[in-house]
Amino acid sequence: MRKNWIIALAATGLVATSAVAQADDSYGLDNIFTDGHVDGDLRLYNFNRWYDSKTTPNASAFSVAALVNAQTGTFFGGFSIGGSFVTSNSLGTHSDELAKIDTTLAGPNNSIGAFSQAYLQFKRDMFLFRGGYQYLADDPWMGNNDSRIIPSSYNALLVQVTPLTGWNLFAVREYSWKSRTSYGMYPDNLYYPSKFDGDSMYGNNGSLPLQARTAPGTWEGGTTYVNGGLSAQLRYYDFMNFARTFYTVDSYVFRTDTGFDPVIGAQYLSQNYGSDNRFSENDTKLFGIAGDRVKSQAIGGDLGVMIPNGRFDIYYNKLAREDGAVGGGALISPFTTNYGTDPLFTTSMIRGLVEAGPGRAWKGKFTYDLFDKKLELTAAYAKYLTDYRGHSHDLYFDVIYHLDGYLRGLTLRDRWELSNGGIDNLNPTNQTFVYNRVMIDYKF
Repeated sequence: MRKNWIIALAATGLVATSAVAQADDSYGLDNIFTDGHVDGDLRLYNFNRWYDSKTTPNASAFSVAALVNAQTGTFFGGFSIGGSFVTSNSLGTHSDELAKIDTTLAGPNNSIGAFSQAYLQFKRDMFLFRGGYQYLADDPWMGNNDSRIIPSSYNALLVQVTPLTGWNLFAVREYSWKSRTSYGMYPDNLYYPSKFDGDSMYGNNGSLPLQARTAPGTWEGGTTYVNGGLSAQLRYYDFMNFARTFYTVDSYVFRTDTGFDPVIGAQYLSQNYGSDNRFSENDTKLFGIAGDRVKSQAIGGDLGVMIPNGRFDIYYNKLAREDGAVGGGALISPFTTNYGTDPLFTTSMIRGLVEAGPGRAWKGKFTYDLFDKKLELTAAYAKYLTDYRGHSHDLYFDVIYHLDGYLRGLTLRDRWELSNGGIDNLNPTNQTFVYNRVMIDYKF
């Protein structure tokens, strides 16, 4: 029942305020609808996975989709109600063979629809509260993972205070979540198998058995600060019965007034949990290794330069091997594993050290804008040298074009990545894997 309380609260509040709006407008009730807004996206996706493996068939998926967001105007001095609905349809293009469908796009079905947000918000001056189904868009380890039809969303309570411009203090309590292919909220995460507790979750890690106990949720607290060239954040997560995580990432841009501005950045992450973690409870192996505790540590660095219309960076990460720990020191990331959306500097479109395990990685990335930023080009190369999945490398290209004039709001995007190398079936039968994602997006 807990996961449904905010929908009932929001609906009751909306009905009640609507009923009295005509009687008394001194609290802004007459502005609920007149000052409300609706926005969203219309999207077309075409995903293709091409494998050199002779035993794994190529997979693809096509969908047209709509994402609609709505939020009322404020009433009672700062309250508002918001929601989002998403729907997609493959137009009957999915293969009849499950193995030939890229189920990470929208699952195996020909259509999917869900309410991804339904929240009550209070915002006034430096204070923000939001409760209910919501996106945590700026959260590095509980983000909305928005590269598919339906963003990830969370049944959560969020409190944030902004003492100064650019400085935020916040706390989050997450109870359940909805993956990118789920129809509703569930007390699980990406380490649970598909269809756990009736969840239609695909593209996940799936290491835990079906009989594993559910996930009790997450506590998070932290602070972010942005001022001039400085960007810093400090966060603490308690992924209950999974991992207690301390994370910080900081960067600084040295402004030189020459058009060439050096950039430095650093990351640090530390995790631990006792034997009451879900992996040890079920003798679950990550990268073929079970453990009696969770323990991991990762560091990272960035050396870059911003140039006119572009940027070049060299990134580095190291995830330490920890004997006796789950996955030999695996980084536990309940809401990004197998999604390739974690914030480590060297993560690629397909995967990073969260998916490949303890070891080292470096990455070179170049971005460049043309035609007054209408055309965005990105090229990257990443190398992974890991203890349990061998050596592999990824080559990546990304082309984005923003139309203007009568077609303003329309964006064309083509992402392409090649992964090669690795052992223990990192790619199917350890052969080359090419992933191509095409998206056409219209924002309204």
